[in-house]
Amino acid sequence: MLSALMVVLLVADLSAIRSEPNLERRSDMALDYISGVLDQVRDLYNSGDITQWRDALNRIGEAVELSYESLSATQKNPRNDKHFKRAELKTREFVRRLNALRDQVSFDDRAALDQVRAKVSQVHDELLEKIMSKKK
Repeated sequence: MLSALMVVLLVADLSAIRSEPNLERRSDMALDYISGVLDQVRDLYNSGDITQWRDALNRIGEAVELSYESLSATQKNPRNDKHFKRAELKTREFVRRLNALRDQVSFDDRAALDQVRAKVSQVHDELLEKIMSKKK
């Protein structure tokens, strides 16, 4: 019962993040949201609630896309922007955490985890490419 309440609160939080008008703050909030969801993903899996576990993974994917889209919409030079660098560092951390979690889940559940991990990794790679590229 308690985990169902946490899931409802997390969904509401993602809606609140989407309504944040400041794009950089929205990105930062989405990254913080992901960190919180990752803390709960392991607990949901260990409790055997696979449906909520998959929903939490999907919310991680939505939040990482929200963060990246928000940063891209700022039209700032990623090379000189602390928010891009923070997002790059956080997404790298998320990929590591998802890799560690992958070692703990059953083979049948890895596909859902791999899908989210690939999305987070793709966003990380795109952020890194933008930060390292020369301004055009």
